[in-house]
Amino acid sequence: MSLTPFHLAIPVHDLDAARNFYGGTMGLTEGRSSDCWIDYNLFGHQLVVHQVELGKQAEKGNATHTPEAGRNAVDGHDVPVPHFGVVLEMQTWQQLATRLKNEGVSFAIEPYIRFQGQPGEQATLFFYDPSGNALEFKAFRDIESQLFAK
Repeated sequence: MSLTPFHLAIPVHDLDAARNFYGGTMGLTEGRSSDCWIDYNLFGHQLVVHQVELGKQAEKGNATHTPEAGRNAVDGHDVPVPHFGVVLEMQTWQQLATRLKNEGVSFAIEPYIRFQGQPGEQATLFFYDPSGNALEFKAFRDIESQLFAK
């Protein structure tokens, strides 16, 4: 793979409406999903829509939220939403995890392997930047076959 795909998670107020828009209107391929999130192939990158309470919405399309609008349970962890990051090669991810630990970064979710033994098995870690933005960096043993596996 010549391009390392990015991973972007965004909050949505209605999962059915998001499915209609991203899968229907935009024609994106749906990957794994649950009752509160859906993965999409966004031109080779991973876009995940998470249903969260966005707060008061005076008008449609005028949702307000803080950098962390909510959390969703994923593989036994409370994942902050929204978050963003990059999908890395496994060795690069391991080097980043070691560097972050050595730098004293406080992890929101410590580095670990998620979905062990399943098609979407992945290494992941979460932390916040100084402004409170949540970042996730993940890696797969085989990005091309595992990134959008169901």
